[in-house]
Amino acid sequence: MAEIRLKCFSCGAEISFIDIVSRRDECPKCRADVRVCKNCQFYDPKAYNECREPSAEVIQVKDRSTLCDFFRPGSGAGGSTSQDALRAAAEALFKKN
Repeated sequence: MAEIRLKCFSCGAEISFIDIVSRRDECPKCRADVRVCKNCQFYDPKAYNECREPSAEVIQVKDRSTLCDFFRPGSGAGGSTSQDALRAAAEALFKKN
């Protein structure tokens, strides 16, 4: 049995599973779906369709459970971190002195 460890894209909690991440698995801390594009190693917001796997079908909602055959647990660094960084940059740009 292999242990799978990943970080929740939503809250950043460390989660571990035995052998497989099921479509119905949720983060025990924030209850977000775990088998989502934003937790996949192929997720890349800069890539076409936000996925580096060229054979994967287009998935519109990246933070909801998926049945994608190419899902591989990743770092979970996809969603919230880059949004926070963009928001901070925009606020700094338009901040009045």
